[in-house]
This record gives sequence, C-alpha cells and structure tokens, in this order.
Amino acid sequence: VQLQASGGGLVQAGGSLTLSCAASGTDFTMNVMRWFRQAAGKQRELVASITSGGVTTYADSVKDRFTISRGNAKNTVVLQLNSLKPEDTAVYYCNGPQYGMNYWGKGTLVTVSS
Repeated sequence: VQLQASGGGLVQAGGSLTLSCAASGTDFTMNVMRWFRQAAGKQRELVASITSGGVTTYADSVKDRFTISRGNAKNTVVLQLNSLKPEDTAVYYCNGPQYGMNYWGKGTLVTVSS
C-alpha cells in the first residue's frame, strides 16, 4: 500500500490550502484515514481522521478551521485548511492502517508566513 500526499505550499496567514492523499495498492476500503503533522523540533501529532463511514475527529488546535473529507475515488482523503496560522507550519503526513500495518505517505510541507 502506498500513500501519496499533495497540495502543500507557502501561504500567508489567514489563507487556505487543500491537501489531498490517495492510497494505492489495495482493493479494500481503508477503514480510517488520518492526517498528521510534524513541525520542526516537535513530535508528530494527529490533526484529523475520518472513518469509512464519515465519522471525523480533529485536534483542538485545528477544530473549526480544518475539514477532513473522503474524496470521490476510493481511498482518497482531502484536508481543507482554512484560516491558517504560522503555527500550522509543518510537514503534513497522510496515514492509514491496512492489512494489520500502518502506512504513511512521504509528507507535504505547509508553510504559513505571518
């Protein structure tokens, strides 16, 4: 299983970005897909998750600003980032368990300038 994330970039504070992630190499729907992020010098943290049934969870720091959703294609997930803050600057990783293993994408860098 491979996860490919895209959509990162440089944006000013208050701006928006859309991150996408597509999983390949599996014929089964991933029960849950997640976005993590890791800022320089900090631990990786869970940002948002969504189940195959559409149940979502968010970190308190992004609630009401970020929205996670399933894409139209199977095993795709989208993270809409709104009202971005400099503290949202990080590498964002897509994640999902399948076949008893936890798979990670390579990450996409989001940089928010003040």
